[in-house]
Amino acid sequence: MKQEKPLNRNEIISASEIGQYTYCSISWYLYRCGYESSSPSLEFGKKTHVYLGNTIDNIEYEIKNSRWFAVIGYLLLVAAIIFIIYGAI
Repeated sequence: MKQEKPLNRNEIISASEIGQYTYCSISWYLYRCGYESSSPSLEFGKKTHVYLGNTIDNIEYEIKNSRWFAVIGYLLLVAAIIFIIYGAI
């Protein structure tokens, strides 16, 4: 059975690289060769991307917590109803 050699980084193209290539093929080529562009807009975009990623993570965390609080609230409601019913008897 033939063993395949693992792919290295230069053989893999990501979806974002395809977008970068369609926007500017020269920029994509320079990035692949190891040159980083330095642009105020690019830096702003990177910071905004990180900020939005953190915001989404926080929202997901809060949604998970709210679901637990809803479950606890429903359990307390059921317990209160049972207590009222059996307390009235």
